[in-house]
Amino acid sequence: MNDEKVTEEFLRLLRDGLPTPAPTAFEDDRGFLPLALDVEGDVAVVSLLLPEGDGVPGDFFIEGWTFHRHNGEWMALGGGGGLAPEQPLIRRSAAEMGRHLRLYGSGSTVRNAGRLLPWGAKFVYQARLRAAPEVAQVRVGKRLLEVPEHGHVVVAWGARRGPVAEALDADGAVLDKVDLNRRRP
Repeated sequence: MNDEKVTEEFLRLLRDGLPTPAPTAFEDDRGFLPLALDVEGDVAVVSLLLPEGDGVPGDFFIEGWTFHRHNGEWMALGGGGGLAPEQPLIRRSAAEMGRHLRLYGSGSTVRNAGRLLPWGAKFVYQARLRAAPEVAQVRVGKRLLEVPEHGHVVVAWGARRGPVAEALDADGAVLDKVDLNRRRP
């Protein structure tokens, strides 16, 4: 798949949001499935599921890209990803995952790479999480992120210190917490 097509899809998702309900199968010839999206002020992350991550049939790859809004326009900063968990669109129980909310990927990209001096770098950080079926929302600061049917959630932030993500049940009770400052699955 070409990078231009993926970038166009990321920008469309930032503009229009994720489809509702979240797709749970590859329905068209795009070659990818939008998984999750988060916007915090002028930074964002979008995550896609791609088939055959290493060229092995049946393998899937999850890719997350960070964005920075500059002069009213979203600018793609870059990103990365890795092999998806087995059967990535089937939601796993807390017993299978070992907890209600699991961090499985993270990364950062510099958002002011064009500066003249090497110090003063500012970053956009991302975390990829998977939520058990009991989790209805993930709270990050004051933001409430709805958990789609497949259970994948992404979180974006621009502060040096990462936030805490809280898994909430349908009544708003906290089931689990993940400190995203550590940024390592």
